[in-house]
Amino acid sequence: MSKRIAKDLAVNGTTLVPQSAWNDELERKHQKVVEWLKSQKLGGVLIRRNENVAWITGGAVELRVLTPAETGVAAILVTAEGKRYYFTTENEAPRLHDEEFGALDFEPVLFPWYADDTLESAKKLAGGPLASDTPQPGTTSANLFPLRQSLSETEIARYKWLGAQTAAATAESLDAVEPGMSEYDLEAMTAANLLKRGILPSVYLYAVDDRIFKYKHAVARGARLKQYGMLNLCTRKFGLAISITRFVHFGKLPAELASRFQSAANVNAALLDASRVGATSAQLFKVAQDAYTAEGYPGEERFHHQGGPTGYGEREWVATPNGTETVVNNQAFAWNPSIRGGKAEDTVLLRDGKIEWLTATPELPVINATVNGNAYPAAGALIK
Repeated sequence: MSKRIAKDLAVNGTTLVPQSAWNDELERKHQKVVEWLKSQKLGGVLIRRNENVAWITGGAVELRVLTPAETGVAAILVTAEGKRYYFTTENEAPRLHDEEFGALDFEPVLFPWYADDTLESAKKLAGGPLASDTPQPGTTSANLFPLRQSLSETEIARYKWLGAQTAAATAESLDAVEPGMSEYDLEAMTAANLLKRGILPSVYLYAVDDRIFKYKHAVARGARLKQYGMLNLCTRKFGLAISITRFVHFGKLPAELASRFQSAANVNAALLDASRVGATSAQLFKVAQDAYTAEGYPGEERFHHQGGPTGYGEREWVATPNGTETVVNNQAFAWNPSIRGGKAEDTVLLRDGKIEWLTATPELPVINATVNGNAYPAAGALIK
C-alpha cells in the first residue's frame, strides 16, 4: 500500500488518529474514487469544494481563506490511473506545502496568481473525460456525496472530538449568559469559545425572548435578553459539521413552554428511532409528521425542515415528503424538530443499529423521551 500521509492527526498534544489508521483511511478513499472514475469511464475528477477536499484528504487539508466561500485556494485532481495532484498559485504554495499538503502524497502543480491554469492542466493530466464538483467548461458534474456518506472509524474519531468540544463550548457560553446581554453578545461569546478551541462557527442563529417564538431561523439582530435565550449553531473542523441548540431561561419555565420542549423531544425521539439503514427521506418525513400529530400539533412540520443526515455538510439532505435518499450505516444525523419556542437539536451517529450522541451536555437539564422501549434524551432549558 502507498504511504498516503506521513504524520499522526493530533490536537493539543492528543493523537486522535495515528498515522497507520490515517493511511488506511486515505488509501480506501483513494481506491473508492479511482473505482468510481473507472465505472463512469472518466479520466479524472477535479475537486474544489471545501467539504470534498476535506473528505479526500482525511481532514488534513483546510483551504479556506474566505470563510463563507464554497471553494478555497487550491484544487485537487485524482485520475483514473491513481495519480493525485493539487493545483495552486505560486504565492500560496509555500504555506500549503508546510501546513496542508506537505505530509500527503499529492504532486503540486503551480502557476502565477494572475494566470490560473487549473482547468486546462487538469484536463491534460486526466488524459480523458474530466469530472468536476463545481461547474467548469467541458467537464461532467461530479456528486461525491454517495462516496462519503458512510463515515469511517477514523472520521468518527475526529467527529467525536468535534462534537464534544462544540458541546463544551456551547455549555460554557450558556452558563455565562445573563439578562441584558444582546443577541450579538451571545453570538460573540460562543464564537470566542469555539475559536479558542480551533473550531470554526459556520451557522449563528441566536435569539432572545419573543424572537424565539416568532422565527424558526432567528439570526441575531441585537435584541437584549430579558428572560429566554437560544444558542443555535453549527461548527466545522476537519471538514466535518456539528449542529447543536441549547436554551437558557431566567426564572421558572412556563408550563406551556415546558410542554412544548417535551413534545419536541418526543418528535426527536421518533425520528432517531426511525433513523435506521434503508429508511428513506419520505418515510422519515412521515415519522415527523405523525409524531407532531400525536403530540397535538398537526401540521407543525410545515413550518421548518426537520433536519436529516449531516457529515461534510450541515445537512447532506433533509427529509421531504417525496424524498428518495436512504439512510446508510455509520451516518451522522442532526434532526431539529421545534414547536413554538421549544426545540431539540443534537448531532448523533447511527452505528450498527444504535444511536450515539456526539453533542451530549450532561451538565445541562435532560428531557427523557422513549420510543419502542429505546431512550432518546434531549437537552432541556438551563434554568437560572
